[in-house]
Amino acid sequence: MGVDCRGVPGFPGEGHDHRECVGQALDRAAEHCRRKSLRLTPLRRKVLELVWIGHRPMGAYEILASLRHERQGAAPPTVYRALDFLIAQGMVHRIEHLNAYVGCTGPDHPHAGQFLICRSCGLAAEINDSRIDDAIQDSATEAGFSVGRRTIEVEGVCPNCAGAKD
Repeated sequence: MGVDCRGVPGFPGEGHDHRECVGQALDRAAEHCRRKSLRLTPLRRKVLELVWIGHRPMGAYEILASLRHERQGAAPPTVYRALDFLIAQGMVHRIEHLNAYVGCTGPDHPHAGQFLICRSCGLAAEINDSRIDDAIQDSATEAGFSVGRRTIEVEGVCPNCAGAKD
């Protein structure tokens, strides 16, 4: 299971420094783009920052509404182009069933998306368990199936919300 800057596998705990967490994500993105000679434009950087805020999947129109505080002329295609770039570079994942986006905790390591999504507070934690990928690939191979894109989304209750119910 992957552990990121948020602490216990994916979910922010007490004492979490969210500004530092977002800053680390933006620094990783800048370094990634520098290494690949890509442009992390101010708009792309801002969209990535907005996606990381709060660790909750964020819809494109939520991103647009936040973006319009700084760029009044921002339009949906602007946001979608930035998201397409960020997804292509592995910096953002799309949570299909929520039609929303979340920052990737390991953009420099190609992987399939595996997410734990809290139905109570909306937090999403990315996990990267190679055993899950291996099991899917083995079963697909056995069935003669060629796997394309795979994203696993598991809905439940995060440790923070589970603890609040005690």
